[in-house]
Amino acid sequence: MKIIIVGTSFPYRGGLAAFNERLATEYQKQGHDVEIYTFTLQYPSFLFPGKTQFSSEAAPADLKIYRKINSVNPISWIKAGKEIKQKSPDLVIFCYWMAFIAPCFGTIARLVKNPETKIVGLIHNMIPHEPTILDKLFPKYFVQSMDGFLAMADSVLNDINFFDKQNKPKIVSPHPIYDHYGELLTKNEAAKKLGLNEKESYILFFGFIRQYKGLDLLLEAFADKRLKEMNIKLIVAGEFYEDADPYLQQIISLGINDRVEMRTKFIPDSEVKDYFSIADIVAQPYRAATQSGVSQIAYHFEKPMLVTNVGGLAEIVPDGKVGYVVDVDSQKIADSLVDFYSNKRSAKFIKNIKIEKQKYAWSKMTDAINRLPLSPKGE
Repeated sequence: MKIIIVGTSFPYRGGLAAFNERLATEYQKQGHDVEIYTFTLQYPSFLFPGKTQFSSEAAPADLKIYRKINSVNPISWIKAGKEIKQKSPDLVIFCYWMAFIAPCFGTIARLVKNPETKIVGLIHNMIPHEPTILDKLFPKYFVQSMDGFLAMADSVLNDINFFDKQNKPKIVSPHPIYDHYGELLTKNEAAKKLGLNEKESYILFFGFIRQYKGLDLLLEAFADKRLKEMNIKLIVAGEFYEDADPYLQQIISLGINDRVEMRTKFIPDSEVKDYFSIADIVAQPYRAATQSGVSQIAYHFEKPMLVTNVGGLAEIVPDGKVGYVVDVDSQKIADSLVDFYSNKRSAKFIKNIKIEKQKYAWSKMTDAINRLPLSPKGE
């Protein structure tokens, strides 16, 4: 097939770009002709909370990536839509994650429509973790332009249904494993690269930091005297997308600054394996979630996980099998971390992870898209 993926990609950084590039690679492995249409401008700078939107690493090899779309310039939407339509693709996948992008994607999709092209919305978040007025105004315009949808969690499917009054075809397929970050290092190798002590035990909090990610809950849990007596350390690896001071003050007030390793910068792809290789367990104390790319990195590196029972996290982290599913409560988080270390759960969890991770192959997602009973209608 001729497949075009519309969404963020190199030179933009982050998990969404990594997802789209890995999806394109999977389709190429299957023998399809794949192109990615991405942005010349993704966000106006005042809307982006991080330090930079752009990757510092080399462009992915063997992918055809075209920067054609300005998220706030409708003329670019029209040009991109017409250009994609002229290529007569069999399948166009719009990788959607926020309402801000709905007018852009919805317009392009309307211009692409023809009887030969199937148009799929691959939805990361239909309604974000921190909703705004845009989430009431824009998504319907995007949803109306799709032939069908793939959601990565049941909660996301429910959100799509809220906007889709035509009952278009939908399917749920969980977020595949992020398996492009290289192979697991020995703890000694990772410790040397990070400048840490290989003899210490480490909990990892990974990814950008915002209120809904619950880092404050994890810090409160980490102050538990039982963890202090076991001399456990916490690594916080990721960029602040909000004011860092409340977290830094909390660390001081809890008296845990000597046990918390703050690596609060954007972690490039080439360094991801270092952090996961040194970790004993990956903690995701989120207040809100749909699915999680962090969990799928943990699966790749075969690391036990602690997640909160929000969104679709419990769907992919079976409690007591590959880790813990707990309430959004610092005491429950602390109790599970204490149980993990005091009862030496790691070996059991890792054994189960090796089996469980088989569910999350990229081919399962492409197969799910193929099973959508789509009936494209040209305009």
